[in-house]
Amino acid sequence: MNELIAMLILAVVQGVTEWLPVSSQGHLVLAEYLLGYSGGLLLEVTLHFGTLMAVFVYFGKEIMDMLEDILKLRWKTERARFFWLVMLSSVPGAIFGYLISDYFEQIFSGFLILALSFAITAVTLLIASFNWTSHRSLTWKTALIIGCAQAIAIVPAISRSGATIAAGLLLGLKEKEALKFSFIMSIPIIIGANVLTIGFDSEPLPRNFLWATLFCFVIALGAIHVLYTHVLTSRKNLRWFALYCFILALVLLLWYFLA
Repeated sequence: MNELIAMLILAVVQGVTEWLPVSSQGHLVLAEYLLGYSGGLLLEVTLHFGTLMAVFVYFGKEIMDMLEDILKLRWKTERARFFWLVMLSSVPGAIFGYLISDYFEQIFSGFLILALSFAITAVTLLIASFNWTSHRSLTWKTALIIGCAQAIAIVPAISRSGATIAAGLLLGLKEKEALKFSFIMSIPIIIGANVLTIGFDSEPLPRNFLWATLFCFVIALGAIHVLYTHVLTSRKNLRWFALYCFILALVLLLWYFLA
């Protein structure tokens, strides 16, 4: 298969599944296997950059308002408070990722682990689809717990967005509150992971990588809009994603034992 076409297919997979609660990493592994093509770590990092830029664009006004209040030392406003909660939520993932992410990369060696991870995501989404508690505001304790959910999602193929959205809903956030916090809290953790992965390398990227990143950005922007305005407006819709992950886990288990 043509390398650019393979990259664009992976860009679509990344752009959509980064925000769907179904694990982008797991789907990239499957897509690369089916395509017989692997772009390597650098391609994965650049595609994550595309999805990151989509968050910046879609929530650009909110992000700029937060930064304005922080830079002007207006730290007691709601926007500044949201900023500090996002920063707090990043701490567990940063610690967890720095200490043991390499260990999980080493044990992630086949479809059995992938299937189990999809199954865990499915159970998590199914539980979160029920309304267990009354509405509660976002607090520092809530942010820290959601941050711990994000840290757990460092385990390969467990959905980051699924874990954080589910945690937010179970802690009493409304659907759009949980979605918005989940999307924005991804910014510092993705930036940190990318810096640790490739450092501050000034080497220009190959042209195919740039096209794939741009394509991923456009797809991710559309995915965020659809999810935020239409799909995950009701927690009950998480059941469809749970069903999808259950089916995918079952298929992978059969594949593992029968292949």
